[in-house]
Amino acid sequence: MPCLVAFVAFFSPRLAIVLLVIFGGYIGRAYDTTLWPLLGFFIMPYTTLAYAFGKNTNGSIEGLYLVLVIVAVLFDFGSTGGGGRQSAVVVTRRRRTRR
Repeated sequence: MPCLVAFVAFFSPRLAIVLLVIFGGYIGRAYDTTLWPLLGFFIMPYTTLAYAFGKNTNGSIEGLYLVLVIVAVLFDFGSTGGGGRQSAVVVTRRRRTRR
């Protein structure tokens, strides 16, 4: 079952967050309030999952768990910024073909 959740989390982190909230207290044990997981759901879902994993597994974010959270932040930035780059390339190509 944990492998299935990891697979879902890699391809759809928001779905994994919803499943973890509905079927277990995994996210709730890592955070003191509901504000941070809610913001993480909309803004940085990979980081939210990585932080919850580190907190539930180790109890604190240090060592390899800190590296995991940093990689998750980079994944979030990459998934957010990638769409803007792609649309800029398409607009540039359209301008070139119209001339």
